[in-house]
Order: sequence, then C-alpha cells, then structure tokens
Amino acid sequence: MLHRRDAMIRLGQAGLGALALPNLLRAEQAAAAQAASAKSSGGKAKSCILLYLWGGPPQQDMWDMKPDAPDGIRSQFSPINTVTPGIQISDQLPKIAQHTEKMAILRGYSHPSNLHEVGVYHTLTGKIDNTLVVPKNQRNRNDFPNTGAVVSYFSPPQAMPASITVPNTIGHDGVTYTGTYAGFLGAQYDPMELKPPGEVKAPPPHSLDLLDGLDSTRLQARFGLLKLLEQHDRVMQQKGALKGPGGLEQFREQAFRMLTSPEARGAFELSRESDQLRDRYGRNQYGESFLLARRLVESGVRLVTVVWSYVAPDGNVLNVWDNHGGTPSLGKIGGYAMLKEKYCLPPLDLAYAALLEDLSERGLLDETLVVMLGEFGRTPKINPEQGRDHWGACQSVVLAGGGIRGGQVYGSSDQHAAYPKTNPVSPEDLIATMYHALGIPSDGLIYDRENRPHKVCDGRALVELFG
Repeated sequence: MLHRRDAMIRLGQAGLGALALPNLLRAEQAAAAQAASAKSSGGKAKSCILLYLWGGPPQQDMWDMKPDAPDGIRSQFSPINTVTPGIQISDQLPKIAQHTEKMAILRGYSHPSNLHEVGVYHTLTGKIDNTLVVPKNQRNRNDFPNTGAVVSYFSPPQAMPASITVPNTIGHDGVTYTGTYAGFLGAQYDPMELKPPGEVKAPPPHSLDLLDGLDSTRLQARFGLLKLLEQHDRVMQQKGALKGPGGLEQFREQAFRMLTSPEARGAFELSRESDQLRDRYGRNQYGESFLLARRLVESGVRLVTVVWSYVAPDGNVLNVWDNHGGTPSLGKIGGYAMLKEKYCLPPLDLAYAALLEDLSERGLLDETLVVMLGEFGRTPKINPEQGRDHWGACQSVVLAGGGIRGGQVYGSSDQHAAYPKTNPVSPEDLIATMYHALGIPSDGLIYDRENRPHKVCDGRALVELFG
C-alpha cells in the first residue's frame, strides 16, 4: 500500500542532489533550451503514464484471443465482445471491455529476445544488449537512457520532476535492472524513485526520504536544506557565480520551491481523494499506484512509470506476469490460477478501467498518453504447469489517450498469436510513438559522457494511430 511520507519535501536527500540540486536544475534548464530550439514532432500529449507489466503478460489470454486455436494453445479463458464492434478481449477483463472505444490494441509488437533482462532494457530504451543476465545486469552509467530520462532531458524544470517511477523500479536479489534510469545522461536526469526495488539495499535516485535529523518544520522554518547547499556552494559564492540569469541563486530559489510547494507535496496525498474513487481503483498497491499516477500527471509530471510487481508472503519479489506456474513462493499454483489471483488480472481490470474513466471525466485523457506493455509476451503452447513461457516474438500493447484514436486494432498476429502477421511494431517504434505524442523530436540528440551524440530513438513513430 502507498502512503504519503511528506512527499516532495523529501526531494532533499542526496539521491536528487541535496547538496547539488541547483546545479542539477541549471543543467536541466540547459537541456530544455536545446529542446526548445529543436524541431518538435507536434504531439498533443502533455504527459504519459507507462504501465509496465513486469514479467510478460500473455497476449492469448488478454488482448488477442484465438478461440479457434487447438487444445494446448487456445486460452482457458473465453473471448467477450466489447463496446467496440468487432473487438473482443478476455472474459477476465469485463470492466476494460467497456472502454475499448478509448483504446488502440497493437497485436504485432515484437522483438527477438526471450530473456527478462534483455527485454526490459530493449523495451525501455530502444536498445539491445544481449549480454544481460542476472546478476550481471546491474544498471550503470554506460547504459542508454530510458524513456523517463529522455523525457526529463527535453523538459524544462518545473515544481515537479519530469519523470517518476512508482511504487518502485525493477529489481530483485540485489540487482536493479538496466533500462530503468538515465545511464550516460547522468544523475540529474534519473527518474525519481519513491523507494528502492525489493531486495535491493541501494538507495534510489531522487529519493523522497529526508536527511537524518531534518524534518519539514525545520526545513520550512530555517531554510535548513539551503544552509547545506550554501556549504557545498561556498567556492561558487566566492567566485561570484550566484547572481544573475542562470546563476546558482536562481536555481536555489527553484530548489526550495520544489521542496516546499504545497502543489508538489499534495500530489502524493491519496487521502485527498474520495473513498468512492479509491474504491474504484482498488485498495491495493496496483490501484493506488494507478491513482497516484493520475495525480502526478495532473500536477505536471510528464512521465510516470508504474512497475507491476508483487511481494510474496515469504518476502520474495515476484514479476507475477511471468506466469509459468509452479512458483514456490505462490504455493506452486498453475499459471492460469496465477492470472486469476489478486496480483494479476482482477486488479488490472479494476485499476485500468478506473484510470481511463478518471482521466476522461477530468478532461485529461486527450493530453495524457497511457501505454501498457511488458518486456515480452508468452508462448503459444501452454506448458505442463498450466502456464505459458517467455516469448519475445509477439506481444499485444495497449495505448489510450494522448491523441490516440480509440476503438482500433493495429496489426495482427498469426493463428496462434506467435508471430506478427501484419504491421509489426518494434520497441523502437513504440518509443518513437511515445516521443511523437509528447512532442519530443525523434531526431533529437543526446550526448554521452564523452560528448558523443546519439539519436534519442531509431524507430518510426506510428502516426497513423493518431487522430
């Protein structure tokens, strides 16, 4: 469950740069100036919510039912009609079926790897690294930046960070996956993370925890954090670098606004929402994460990534969409039983339908792109544990809002949902489409630590999905 912990005033921890926040803000402004001079792709979305179903959701049991497939391939679930004539989805998603007029289902998303580590990196960065295996995939500053970092790079500094990951990022067994932060762009563009991934002790970048001995009252009353900033910036003061446009004084003031803004703090307070609305989303980690994502984009965050995971009763962190079945921490139940549990399809059906309804009712859906995918899909063949195994060759991705034309299916898979049949979509294409929606130029350049230029994305934006 998510709880408010003084929210944005805790941006002062070292992860965000408690002693260097003004410098980071100045760097962000420089990048924003570059973005302003770049040619925009003309997207209408102000923000994006990326719903990442870590583990790999089964396309045949959710979005791409194959009722005529043979036994052993055909889903144990049944297709149902939706509000959109001609579109059917799983009978386990009855609430979502009432919102397909807002959705575009991409049935030919594909990449070549069946490994979690490679799939996560590819789908979040648009780059391939086939060397990634546990425990060798710890993220590092040589990584290509993920989507949240690129969005941060091309966004001007505001009261809220440009990118936030909730409730925690992807990681387990002491490893935080590559593809989950800014890599070579540097710490100033790392997405804010509310807490470290499960089973990982390292502090997250841009954490919300206050420094030891510093509480909000002291921060407000004594400008406590800025006193620490003064110590760190003493050399710059002596050189007279604090004053004037672009000087550190300007960014110190902005840093304090970020730390004390009621708007920023309030964005994390789910208690401000009605009990009725919170019930609609679901009183669980997933529903509260989806609701928090809506509150964050409403407050100005440009990209919120929601990572779907589950902490089992024995404490193990599980990517529960990885529905092979037979997982010891889950009582060795079958894969289809996993899908029907409290950590898979039921909370997704509730929370996703509530999110689309809520965004639409508030007039936010047109300006908020909602993207849902995992690192890969699942095998056509059902395994002996009554589940499905890793399958990068085909997955369904769901888009809504942000200018996307709803009520459409883009592309198709073959008769077993094993391979794309028409209009295949790569991770690079999907990332380019997200950037297009957000107005980030697909030919925009970012620079690594050796100042070498890199295009933000090599894919083709699917402009035909819009309008």
